[in-house]
Amino acid sequence: MAAIGRLRSLLFAPAVRPDLIAKGPRSGADGIVIDCEDATPPDAKVEARATAREAARELAGEGPLVFVRINAVPTEWFADDVCGALGDGLDGVVVPKVETVGQLDTIGAALDDAGHPDLPVVLGLETVLGVADARQLLTHPRSAGAYFGAEDYVADLGGVRTVGNAEVAVPRAQVAIAGRLAGVPTLDQIVADFRDDDRFTAETAEARAMGFRGKLCIHPAQVALANAGFVPSAEEVDRAQRMLTAYDEAKAQGLGAIAFDGQMVDEPLAAQARAIIEAATPDV
Repeated sequence: MAAIGRLRSLLFAPAVRPDLIAKGPRSGADGIVIDCEDATPPDAKVEARATAREAARELAGEGPLVFVRINAVPTEWFADDVCGALGDGLDGVVVPKVETVGQLDTIGAALDDAGHPDLPVVLGLETVLGVADARQLLTHPRSAGAYFGAEDYVADLGGVRTVGNAEVAVPRAQVAIAGRLAGVPTLDQIVADFRDDDRFTAETAEARAMGFRGKLCIHPAQVALANAGFVPSAEEVDRAQRMLTAYDEAKAQGLGAIAFDGQMVDEPLAAQARAIIEAATPDV
């Protein structure tokens, strides 16, 4: 399955709002999702498909990767979305609320029949069952990545959404872990209050620490915060480089651990330092 590239920020725009879709590249987002699911009411699905196809063609080559989010497999709109919303210029398709391997097989067969056998699939893991079986789903050959959808997850769980995120700490981590084991990137939940920069920045730092590679954005103002949050700071990179220099010199002398800035450094910490340097290196 083809890779979906680097996605620090994935910006959603309603398929029924071509004006907002056209503005997407100006945000600096790594990826744009033309949303035929939640952001499109039931009586506008037909219109949304046509808009999605045309908008994807127009956005192709503008900079960001371009995706279309279709409706979930069990819905009455799924089959028509695959046939009608996916056209030229797409870098991938986003499928929400994926729960079973059988659904992934259905997605793959539908894409094959519609002439999209190589289109990367980004899964929405946003139900209790989908998160519980995340590793099985993300190791499926059609899976190219996933996002964790906290709002739908809590609704399905029957819980209460809180600012502190305690109710989603475990499932959030499960998705990141499953992505690591499957070797595919995972993206963190939305922040519904797009005016709350502090919360978005804090959640981005948490997500990076947990192993997520990017974050979902529902407003252009969130994009810059996500892009900055998933790149190590200059101070982090400088410290990592100095640490590795000292550690490599020690290894050459037959030592397995050193003291650096008051901290004991051995191979696990050296591996973290290498990851910081790699994350700070622009894709070529």
